[in-house]
Amino acid sequence: MALSAPLRKDRGMAHPQMFDDDPILEQVRSIALALPGAQEKISHGRPAFFTTKVHCYYGGAVKTDGQWHAHDQAVVLHLPAVETAALQQDPRCFIPAYLGLSGWIGVDLDERTDAQELAELIEESYRTVAPKRLLAALDGAAR
Repeated sequence: MALSAPLRKDRGMAHPQMFDDDPILEQVRSIALALPGAQEKISHGRPAFFTTKVHCYYGGAVKTDGQWHAHDQAVVLHLPAVETAALQQDPRCFIPAYLGLSGWIGVDLDERTDAQELAELIEESYRTVAPKRLLAALDGAAR
């Protein structure tokens, strides 16, 4: 059976925006974009912060018993396995859909979130994926 038209990349449906600009996103954004070479893009309807690879997302979701549950004010991070395992004991944390299978973890945020802890988590996630030259720039700036 022949296709009636060639497949085109632009034929897919875009994800709807699944976030609002809020003070918590602004806090995540300011921390994530302060890291060397970091940029922001919208990926699957959510803010994603990256260099050559994504180091954190704002917002996530889990699927339980066939139902989706949004974690709109959360940061989804790629941390070393030992840190991810430790965070799984924290009631603020969740294993995000799709990314959880690759070792990512979500942390719910609110106005009581400790800014220093958030900055440390985002930086640690950045360190797992950033190129060596950007890590050297980060370490040089920290001195």
